[in-house]
Amino acid sequence: MEISTEIIDQVADLARLNFTGQEKEKLKKELAQILAYMKKLNELDTSSIEPTSHILPLVNVLREDKVENSYDRDEILANAPSKENGCFKVPKTVE
Repeated sequence: MEISTEIIDQVADLARLNFTGQEKEKLKKELAQILAYMKKLNELDTSSIEPTSHILPLVNVLREDKVENSYDRDEILANAPSKENGCFKVPKTVE
């Protein structure tokens, strides 16, 4: 596929970019090089390669959930400056 000035204009319009004539010519050359490289990559035999969604194998790094005893509520509230109904009492912040 050959990159034309019309394609550059269309992509620039979609991306809301403005290019000078010199910049458009440079983009045509660079995009042609990218497409040539992609064509070269398409020639590789990947039939024995398993499709992946990430280049590195991902594993769950989270620990297993364990049920453990919590602290005693009265012990936690012992140092609270103000408490009410087994909870910390704080000033109202929203009216």
